[in-house]
Amino acid sequence: MLLGGCATSRAELKPTGNSAFAQRPEVREYIDQLVRKDGFDKAELQRQFDRVKLQPAVIAAIKRPAESLPWYKYRRIFLTPARVRGGVAFWHKYRSALERAQKVYGVPPQMVTAIIGVETYYGRHMGRWPVFDSLATLGFDYPPRARFFQSQLTQFLLLARQEKIDPFAVKGSYAGAMGMGQFMPGSYRAYAVDFDDNGQRDLWNDPIDAIGSVANYLAVHGWQAGAGVAVPASVKGDPYATRRPAARPALTLAQLRAQGIRPQARLAGGGPYSVIRLDAAGGPEYWVGAKNFYVIMRYNYSPLYAMAVYQLSQDIKRAYHQGASGDAQ
Repeated sequence: MLLGGCATSRAELKPTGNSAFAQRPEVREYIDQLVRKDGFDKAELQRQFDRVKLQPAVIAAIKRPAESLPWYKYRRIFLTPARVRGGVAFWHKYRSALERAQKVYGVPPQMVTAIIGVETYYGRHMGRWPVFDSLATLGFDYPPRARFFQSQLTQFLLLARQEKIDPFAVKGSYAGAMGMGQFMPGSYRAYAVDFDDNGQRDLWNDPIDAIGSVANYLAVHGWQAGAGVAVPASVKGDPYATRRPAARPALTLAQLRAQGIRPQARLAGGGPYSVIRLDAAGGPEYWVGAKNFYVIMRYNYSPLYAMAVYQLSQDIKRAYHQGASGDAQ
């Protein structure tokens, strides 16, 4: 999934920079590892890495993700009438595929639609960064996450070989996420599906594959069909004023009540539960999350992201069914 924000969460930064990248000792060692472990041709890899252009702006971008914003600012990016209308139109256009995804994976249409809506505005903004360059830059010039991004660079090269893709033709987010659902290369290889059975997993040009792949990702990570996601909560005092609540659901209702936290509605599916603290304009806002909320966070590990997806999904569902009711009258 997309790391460090969604493709539509910031203006695209213009790629800059170039270097004799392939001659760096650590890069040459990495190339040798690819040859030994994954059977790549060394001469071909050398030619490819000679073409890499480092992108210093991606490092600046990853240091200031949209998820660093307070909730009341973050939600304005995604909870808009236009994005709701776009979600309704997407649902109508791909209703058959969305309904089939629900049957196969248990994930409802509004949730798949909302994730694609938050990630890429329903495929309109899938990123303009050269993925090879971005991953190489972050893998070798961003020490805090170098190991992760080198692993994703490896996954990207394996994906390009497997799917017969020109690695220099692929564009994505500044962090290397790709396609309508903004899958990182490792997630693409592991969870993308050929949902229309045309012999290719194409998350850039095939919305049917994107729908099936997003639903598959959520299902594999534990989505509970028919269960709830999150409900508002009333809180006595501010139990998390000095510490962050745990993201993984681990609390019973009795434990919530002992902390002065009471869900304002029943969550279908039962516990365990997590507590979500958001920075609203007027002060902290609390929600109680079920396992499905945490599953959304597995797509992008941020409670802001998960809440934006959930609330957008609810708005889309409401608008879709209101439109259907109006058409029937």
